[in-house]
Amino acid sequence: MSEIFFTHFHADHFLGVIGLVRTLGLQARAEPMRLYGPKGAKKLLTQALALGVERVPFDVDIVEVKPEQVVEVRGGASRDGYEIWTFATEHGGGSVGYALREHQRPGRFDPEKARAAGVPEGPLWGKLQRGETVELPDGRNVPAAGIVGPNRPGRLVVFTGDTRPCASVVDAAQEADLLIHEATFGEEEKDRAKETGHSTAREAAQIALAAKARRLVLSHVSARYSISAEELVKEAREVFKETAVAKDGMTIEVPFPD
Repeated sequence: MSEIFFTHFHADHFLGVIGLVRTLGLQARAEPMRLYGPKGAKKLLTQALALGVERVPFDVDIVEVKPEQVVEVRGGASRDGYEIWTFATEHGGGSVGYALREHQRPGRFDPEKARAAGVPEGPLWGKLQRGETVELPDGRNVPAAGIVGPNRPGRLVVFTGDTRPCASVVDAAQEADLLIHEATFGEEEKDRAKETGHSTAREAAQIALAAKARRLVLSHVSARYSISAEELVKEAREVFKETAVAKDGMTIEVPFPD
């Protein structure tokens, strides 16, 4: 099942879903789709998807979310190896951002310690790596502790959507491996940014710095920077060095923190 996450319902952030769903319908899609968004999602998206005379040929489920909520998949099932949760942003209308956090990973396996404990290489090593205690042919039980190190954190990717700088974003982005933060304006238009509920590139960088994020990608830049957003990147890098600007088709590798 495909999922789409809406941060808020200003027209430029949700009208595209109408054409997307219609196009998928024309392509004979049968797989269900789930749409998530803040308060008002059910009414607004239901009305949007009803536009036109064609019936959507696949199931579209709409779910409203609130800040500080783990977003479950259909039927309340858990996600495979990660979770998505929401946080409050400051853009009006109950806007939210989304954070994707991977589950903890097993600690590092030390083969030399396994050999020293008399555990033969093979399936028993796999059990130790999974944190299980193994029984040896001589009857001894060997626990994973001491052979496998402590659990290691998974990666954290945070997407703010449109927002003013605020404490809830800093909290959500703590030690994020990747923070995708809006930067609609440059610092010369910080008053306009405040009036319209947006952030400048410098403000986005200050959030990344305060959150001790590892990398920042600026998004939602104004059309005036559509040819080149280097001045925004320069502005942000004066505060937070590891900054880039989002581009269509951009792929970002997010390495594990260790």
